[in-house]
Amino acid sequence: MNWYFWEEIHMETLVNLGISIGIFLLFLMFRKIFSKYIYKLLIRMMKKTPVDFLEQVFIAFEYPLRWLFLIIGIYVAADYFPFLEQSNKLFSSLISSSIIAIITWGLFNLASSSSVLFRKLGERTSIKIDEILIPLMSKTLRFIIVAISLSIIAQEFGYNVNGFVAGLGLGGMAIALAAQDAIKNLFGGVVIIAEKPFTLGDWIKTPSVEGTVEDITFRSTKVRTFAHSLVTVPNSTLANEPITNWSKMGKRRITFNLGVEYGTPKEKLQRVIQRIDDLLRNHEAIHQETIFVTFDQYNNSSLDIFLYFFTRTTNWGEFLKIKEEINFNIMDILEEEGVSVAFPSRTVYIEQGSEAIPFHEFSGQ
Repeated sequence: MNWYFWEEIHMETLVNLGISIGIFLLFLMFRKIFSKYIYKLLIRMMKKTPVDFLEQVFIAFEYPLRWLFLIIGIYVAADYFPFLEQSNKLFSSLISSSIIAIITWGLFNLASSSSVLFRKLGERTSIKIDEILIPLMSKTLRFIIVAISLSIIAQEFGYNVNGFVAGLGLGGMAIALAAQDAIKNLFGGVVIIAEKPFTLGDWIKTPSVEGTVEDITFRSTKVRTFAHSLVTVPNSTLANEPITNWSKMGKRRITFNLGVEYGTPKEKLQRVIQRIDDLLRNHEAIHQETIFVTFDQYNNSSLDIFLYFFTRTTNWGEFLKIKEEINFNIMDILEEEGVSVAFPSRTVYIEQGSEAIPFHEFSGQ
């Protein structure tokens, strides 16, 4: 009789174990069907809607939802699993914590700086969110999401979070003293955001660094130099330095002195100046607001023509092309007028008896 009883118990255990494994495998199959078919169908449907935010939510929760199938499968399978009670306190806490972690994962992805969440917020409200502010807001929101999630998980396992927060309050003074530099950098970041001397992608120049702004964090700003190295500047340093933002130029300056030979006749010099002035005033790439072409000074070895004007573009590559074109045009004007560019030289007079013979000494090439 006892033998039949234990055999029945053993068979029931095996059956329940098989059902439990079957349920788990069934949820694995559901997971595969969802990720391969249903999810892609939902994404295609969301792309056709005018609301971009829903698509972003689905993209952010793609991998968390896949894991959610596994957790639900484990929870349902545990009802038939012979070696574990579904009502077990530790098991319940692990399942609850896993679900919280999955929700946190999705919200963490949704709060990324590439998400349209912040841009849509700016469009729906009168708040103008600057590009430099989005990474900071993203990092802050992510930190808050993770902090809340960890506190809820800790409470699930019976830890007293309030006592921990109170303990932090007791050591606040020591922490503040130890983190003076961090606090300075934080306030430096706030100043940069409030005054907006630059934004992401701007070309800036300071006594510390020159390059393109790539990122700004609570502590520092990352600048990519033209040598392609990445320089990290503390915000407290950057906030107290003069910052030249070359990207904010509305036009780009060209200025130089063109030296011609001293033997150039006045009429030729006047024609050269007039033709260069006409060239600049009729060039579509030159900003017409400020153009100066004047006979400036008698230099040591040349008559100097002063040129001062601006290009319409601020792009460095386009600027160099325009500058080259203007230089070639000026060269053509000089050749057509028979005027030569001067180079450094001096004349030394050597006395021979009562007669002074000039001797010309040239420097340069």
